Amino acid sequence: MQSSPNEHNNFSLSRFESMLKTNSVLFFDSNEFEEIIHYYLENGKIALAKKATKLGLEQHPTSTNLKLFQVEIYVFENKLDIADELLDKLFHIEQSNEEVYIQKANILSRRDNHEEAIKLLEQALKITNDESDVLSLLGMEYLFLEDFENSKYYFMKCLEQDKEDFSALYNIIYCFEYLEQHEAAIEYLNEFLNSKPYCEVAWHQLGKQYFVLKDFNKALAAFDFAIISDDRFIGAYLEKGKVLEKLKRYNEAIDSYTISLGLDDPTSFALLRIGKCYERLGCDELAIQFFNKCVEEDALLDKGWIAITDFYYKKKNYQKALYYIDKAINIDSENVLYWKRYAKINQKLSLFEEAEHGFRRTLELGNYELETWLSRNDILIQLGEYNAATNNLFQAAEFYPECAEIEFRLAGLFFNNNDFRKGEFHLKNALKLDAEYILIIEELFPEIIENESVQEIIQKHKNPSL
Repeated sequence: MQSSPNEHNNFSLSRFESMLKTNSVLFFDSNEFEEIIHYYLENGKIALAKKATKLGLEQHPTSTNLKLFQVEIYVFENKLDIADELLDKLFHIEQSNEEVYIQKANILSRRDNHEEAIKLLEQALKITNDESDVLSLLGMEYLFLEDFENSKYYFMKCLEQDKEDFSALYNIIYCFEYLEQHEAAIEYLNEFLNSKPYCEVAWHQLGKQYFVLKDFNKALAAFDFAIISDDRFIGAYLEKGKVLEKLKRYNEAIDSYTISLGLDDPTSFALLRIGKCYERLGCDELAIQFFNKCVEEDALLDKGWIAITDFYYKKKNYQKALYYIDKAINIDSENVLYWKRYAKINQKLSLFEEAEHGFRRTLELGNYELETWLSRNDILIQLGEYNAATNNLFQAAEFYPECAEIEFRLAGLFFNNNDFRKGEFHLKNALKLDAEYILIIEELFPEIIENESVQEIIQKHKNPSL
């Protein structure tokens, strides 16, 4: 009985690995070497692929295909000049071999010369017997160039040749989304589903497009069809849950997320969303239970820690909120969202030094929101750190150069420091920008607002004829 191709491949592989273990030398034909090398490359076993290529070329020094595998390995190792040199030699004798063009295009792509790579792939397309691979490569090159229309065109050609090429389908939808052509994406997916009505991936993508357009009922129907097509499609259950949340059908959303947990290992996303649903239903104990499961499943998911912290913050249980945000910071001390919450919680607890440290870390990590600068400033004033408060405001003014809230605070600080000239300058600036924010001085520097010179400036602004 004749052996199957897979049996033949396994036999060749076993013989090759046996040869390596015994240090003996066995003969393989070039096709066997190609199959062995291809297997190792597909499975990421580069060292064994290199060994097989070397031995293959020793036994078959004129094999073009083995030399092309050698090129592929050189490219993988980023030895582009050596790969290019070898390809140039092959090109002179193999001008009708599309793989030579493909590998040359691969090298050009690695060097960010995507336009030239496209020209070579177009030549490969004219001579290849397997258009789908070359079409996919062309789609990727146009994607690198952010030419989404052309990229979409070539991936559509791929999908025309192979309806099961879901990577092409994902790339097509990615192009539609980047171009914000959601209605066009819906039209394309509906046409595709006419020819392949039980394609769960297409239904899933269709639902996501409807979700973006806030057409939640149609999105829900699409995700239901995805589940009918494949009742173990976790992504469809998760997306269906998100839609049900938008429709405020929280119990049904919990059911959908729970089904996804039973299909595979629990995902932190599903646990978090179940917790959020229970929170909205007022089931506090269950909400906290699932938030805790979420951070146990994935301690690096900041949304989990933030959900627990915000839950207790909203309940005004600031001690508990602080406990959880401290745990989060111990895991990831570079997360600006953690430090922002740390600062606000400590402020609520009147722990002003800790709050100031939190706002300072928030700024150091690149959060330059006006509220952050102003909150830190007001705490520094409470701590009596007037010089630090002034420096903080000058830094803030670099980002918000014409801001009444900053100018009034600077005026107050300078008047407080008996520097009336600078105080007057900033107070006049502030009044010009927005006089209503005079309340800032009243709140932060109540004794200064009564100052005769300050009142004179304010009155003169109200009535310039005085």
